[in-house]
Amino acid sequence: MQTHFTDADRQKPHIQEAERILRTCVHCGFCNATCPTYQLLGDERDGPRGRIYLMKELLESRDDDDQVTEETRLHLDRCLSCRNCETTCPSGVEYHKLLDIGRAEIDRRVPRPMAERAQRYALRKMLVDPKRFKALLTLGQTFKPLVPGKLRSKMPPAPVDAGQRPDSQRHPRKVLILEGCVQPGLSPNTNAATARLLDRLGISVTPISEAGCCGAIDFHLNAQDDGRARMRANIDAWWPQIEQGAEAIVQTASGCGAFVKEYGDMLKDDPAYAEKAQKVSALAKDIVEILRDEPVEELQLKEHQRLAFHCPCTLQHAQKLNGAVEGVLSKLGFSLTPVKDAHLCCGSAGTYSVTQPELATQLRNNKLDALEASNPEVIVTANIGCQAHLASANRTPVRHWVEVVDAALV
Repeated sequence: MQTHFTDADRQKPHIQEAERILRTCVHCGFCNATCPTYQLLGDERDGPRGRIYLMKELLESRDDDDQVTEETRLHLDRCLSCRNCETTCPSGVEYHKLLDIGRAEIDRRVPRPMAERAQRYALRKMLVDPKRFKALLTLGQTFKPLVPGKLRSKMPPAPVDAGQRPDSQRHPRKVLILEGCVQPGLSPNTNAATARLLDRLGISVTPISEAGCCGAIDFHLNAQDDGRARMRANIDAWWPQIEQGAEAIVQTASGCGAFVKEYGDMLKDDPAYAEKAQKVSALAKDIVEILRDEPVEELQLKEHQRLAFHCPCTLQHAQKLNGAVEGVLSKLGFSLTPVKDAHLCCGSAGTYSVTQPELATQLRNNKLDALEASNPEVIVTANIGCQAHLASANRTPVRHWVEVVDAALV
């Protein structure tokens, strides 16, 4: 793709990065074939190729250009950031990085209406603090009968009891775990089940309370400086344990895992944190990356459920771990049902289900139809956002796959 940036533009780091990415695109359109929003809307501007053109025009235009409008932002907002297009792209276009640049630029040039800014600010403040989110969630569940119909249907039920965690010092092998921001409130049993499962395999799990939200929510709502501040705070919280030999930083939410694995890239220009960020990204592992290398087949199941696995976009497209969970579940003896169009997004996509509810609901229902086609007993997934979004339809039960494994063991 040809670009027409001025020499002055090319001195700006974000333009240098954008031009590098733009020039890898060959206009082929393969990306549109696997784009969830293009499939729903059929508009070129709601597919990756069209959005790339919109961002190119945006970045090449001047600040006072009347062509830069809210319509451009509408099409960028509708993108799920699922990165399916990156899996499909034969040219290796790093679309998600270009999208971060484009979204930041459009918000700078065309300020959002006050209601949208207030919504995004509220989402950031409510979701990123685990204690605040848990308190608000408890309040909502307490007064659920009084909540209006549409909002009531989105209110998750009380979570499964987390049970006991093993002693975090009992094994020589130690890993850290990112507790997350919404997961402790929505599904505290996920990390507890992970600790129990790894304990059976001779690995101790150390939670670090000072490590909070991974930074993805702030970053993807265009509060990128706040997102980077959270990255630095997490690195500081983990670093003493890393120096003492922790072998991995485990994530049970694939969205967090995908983001932590990019710390090294996103802080590469920070002289105080670049090297540490690279180390943290190298140590970041989804729980399946730990389990697939352990003798899980030696564990015994007391029940063999029929499961449908929903592979989150952040696991299959961002972390390139498609098939990994299915492999572990099969090795353990679970029966997995086939899932049509497993590459497509469920519509959760971080805060997308709140900011784009109509599209998110369509995508969720399509995904549930595919997951339920072979009548599984339970739908399992690897990301808390997908889990809550799919469960909000109140159809087949939805759990994190590690919870189901933990509950099924003798």
